[in-house]
Amino acid sequence: MPSNAGTTRLVIVESPAKAKTISGYLGPGYVVEASFGHVRDLPRNAADVPAKYKGEPWARLGVDVDNGFHALYVVSADRKQQISKLIKLAKEVDEILLATDEDREGEAIAWHLVETLKPKVPVRRMVFHEITKPAIQAAVANPREIDRSLVDAQEARRILDRLYGYEVSPVLWKKVMPKLSAGRVQSVATRIVVERERQRMAFRTAEYWDILATLAVGNAGEGPRTFNATLVALNGDRIATGKDFEPTTGKVRAGAGVVHLDSSGARGLAARLDGRPFTVTRVEEKPYRRRPYAPFITSTLQQEAARKLRFSSQQTMRTAQRLYENGYITYMRTDSVNLSETAIAAARRQIVELYGERSVPPEPRRYTGKVKNAQEAHEAIRPAGDNFRTPGDVAKELSGEEYKLYELIWRRTIASQMTDAVGSSVSVRIRATTTAGEEADFGATGKTITDPGFLRAYVESSDDENAEAEDAERRLPNLVKDQPLTADELAAQGHHTQPPSRYTEASLVKALEELGIGRPSTYASIMQTIQDRGYVVKRGQAMIPSFLAFAVIGLMERHYPRLIDYDFTASMENELDEIAGGDHAAVDFLTAFYFGTTNGAGDQDIARSGGLKKLVTENLSEIDARSVNSIPLFTDEEGREVVVRVGRFGPYLQRALPGEQPAPKAEGEEGGTPGDRAPIPEGLAPDELTPEKVHELFLGGGGERKLGDDPATGEPILLKSGRFGPYVASGERKSSLLRSQSPDSLTLDEALKLLSLPRLVGVAPDGAEVFANNGRFGPYVKRGDEFRSLDSEDQMFTVTLDEALTLLNTPKTRQRRAAAPPLREMGADPLTEKPLVIKDGRFGPYVTDGETNASLRRGQTPEALTLEEASEMLAEKRAKGPAPKKATKKTTKSTAAKATKATKATKTTAAKSTAAKTTKATAAKATKAAATKATKAAPKKAAPKKATSARPE
Repeated sequence: MPSNAGTTRLVIVESPAKAKTISGYLGPGYVVEASFGHVRDLPRNAADVPAKYKGEPWARLGVDVDNGFHALYVVSADRKQQISKLIKLAKEVDEILLATDEDREGEAIAWHLVETLKPKVPVRRMVFHEITKPAIQAAVANPREIDRSLVDAQEARRILDRLYGYEVSPVLWKKVMPKLSAGRVQSVATRIVVERERQRMAFRTAEYWDILATLAVGNAGEGPRTFNATLVALNGDRIATGKDFEPTTGKVRAGAGVVHLDSSGARGLAARLDGRPFTVTRVEEKPYRRRPYAPFITSTLQQEAARKLRFSSQQTMRTAQRLYENGYITYMRTDSVNLSETAIAAARRQIVELYGERSVPPEPRRYTGKVKNAQEAHEAIRPAGDNFRTPGDVAKELSGEEYKLYELIWRRTIASQMTDAVGSSVSVRIRATTTAGEEADFGATGKTITDPGFLRAYVESSDDENAEAEDAERRLPNLVKDQPLTADELAAQGHHTQPPSRYTEASLVKALEELGIGRPSTYASIMQTIQDRGYVVKRGQAMIPSFLAFAVIGLMERHYPRLIDYDFTASMENELDEIAGGDHAAVDFLTAFYFGTTNGAGDQDIARSGGLKKLVTENLSEIDARSVNSIPLFTDEEGREVVVRVGRFGPYLQRALPGEQPAPKAEGEEGGTPGDRAPIPEGLAPDELTPEKVHELFLGGGGERKLGDDPATGEPILLKSGRFGPYVASGERKSSLLRSQSPDSLTLDEALKLLSLPRLVGVAPDGAEVFANNGRFGPYVKRGDEFRSLDSEDQMFTVTLDEALTLLNTPKTRQRRAAAPPLREMGADPLTEKPLVIKDGRFGPYVTDGETNASLRRGQTPEALTLEEASEMLAEKRAKGPAPKKATKKTTKSTAAKATKATKATKTTAAKSTAAKTTKATAAKATKAAATKATKAAPKKAAPKKATSARPE
């Protein structure tokens, strides 16, 4: 697009990638340059404050709170060179166009550029929500002025967060630990995660049973012959299910009016029903209809990318940023579900092409957002342009991450304009009378989808790992009232109530959005900040709060409850939205929050208490540091109160009788006597501190217990507990307890035996030493590189040289014994979708997905282990990676082997790359081929995608 004759324009954007894309659409007469994000900000520390302001009382804040909350902005050191370049360019052009993003952050960057560059030529603002040639040309043709209301809202947010952080954080330094930080939104997000962990810690599991009947019809016709039905009532009273139990006691809720079956009760009832006739008592059929999901906004994109692609919030936004800057999608920070008329038209055209005219509703679909005061950009996230490119069309141009995210956005956008999914749902009740005259009612539900509609293109995932997919069908036989049935099988099955699931990044973003906390531009940074600050760690997808987070949130709840109140934080967001809309003055809002004036602005509770400044200074002396750093767990069998204390060197356990004061601190200690303290192993989650685990950690008196001295060396022999169980240590020697040993009853002689491992059994005739030891796969004997397993742990200490040599001279048994049946089948792993089972191994029960194994920890049982816990254990094991292999002694062969492997690896990589590219190239053809099938019984997901054959099996 040529500029006016003789006119040169400088277009400033945030990033070089965005500059490169836009410059290609503008042509000669335009110079496109990047600012590299924000060019100036509040001082990060005292060193950033200019010398002339260092003596000011407000210098540490970077905000002159006594003069209209005037902000002190400094140019970032790493931006000075670029600013000099922009100032030079500004002097050489006739006009400047600020093309930063169209949200508050982008508006603020534009304003800061004007304030910093101080140009002498006209400055206009150009805005667009997608980087396509028509959109850029339209933006150039229709510039506007900088929106000061949006700038004021962003500045007010920045100052508000600075005041909150810089006033509250010092309280944490003095009362909890140095270098901690508090934040208006990060503290609330941390509170949500901590509250969920508290619920898990207070949870008590309950066992309940029911009966699963496999029922058969005499003449099935076109439907299935058998179906499953579950016992739902006995003599008219409902059978207890998980929702009927109090989570903190594991007891049936008062007034529930249910029948609680245990194992013997369920088995006995099944026996009394054996051979009895079953009769259909009720059949209810209803139409099923499911409307499409709205197009993506920032929060829903992050949620679905986490569920389907296992992306973190940061990963999702980085990838979306690249797609936006390179012209593939519209702006990705938005809470509007609106689609433009051109986007709706493009989607409807593509649906007709791919799925047929029957898949397009008569009228376009328009969505209304649920987010209060939806703002930022004004359109949902969708493929860019007036004609959408299918994933097959762009496959060769995108990286793996970009392709996956683009496909997700494309599918969601297309599905949003398709027809409803329709079908029918059936509810059936069946009754049988036992030999004792009891009336047992069974229930079954079915769902049949006659027209999948939008489900052909997109099916939303759920945070509930047990939730049924929306496109799943459950077909029942054609049943009528009074129809006789027979029971092929009656299986009593037990269940355990499960604690509430931990938050993932996806579910935490969803919770924040529902509470009205945060905005599209802040979700990803919130997720990252609470992890960077050490308040939350991720195990797999689950977010686990640290004990440090417990201490910080405990302090805030007791002494500054309003500052982490959900309604308060949401109201702050609403006030900032009003400032952005020009309906409220930023100075009034900040004055009420900080000084507590009663001008009707800001939070009135904070205002009435004298504002933030008074709140954090006057109440400081009332905060007892020891109390806020103590997290109560429970009272043990001896009446001692067990607490977790957060100390300078990490969290530790302490126990004492009520009213009993711990002994004074010794030098370098956290306080208390050695007998009443125990360290908490790194990586142990708060809800894993069960009474059994705590007992193990104390080991009868403390974090370690002296068993005696080694007669040979004189060094003390200590019994300790680690994350993976108890062990003995003396000097540099360590040895885990055997499977048959207990820390409570371990003797000095037994410890000496353990420390004698590996035991030298003797010397073979060829001069090689023979050892007995305990390893990962159990006890064994070893000579050189030859290993043979021993039958029991006791043999490690009793096997003779002759017995060992006989065993070592026996050829290795290649065939495997018949695999024992699993102890329990758990279902599909929510992370990998592989089936998980619990098996009994040489060292006890373990969970496996067929590739990765994780032993159950102390206190965990095969019956009570949850699917979420199993998934976390395997994810943690996978994250550690395989154990490092020992280097081979044959260096020549090793080098040759490496060279061979490298050659093979190159060929393999090339083959995979070729396969992937071939797949991408043919994806578009596959997509178009789907259009011819759309009017028939089309598959539910007929959109293009990369072939999975390119992945290693």
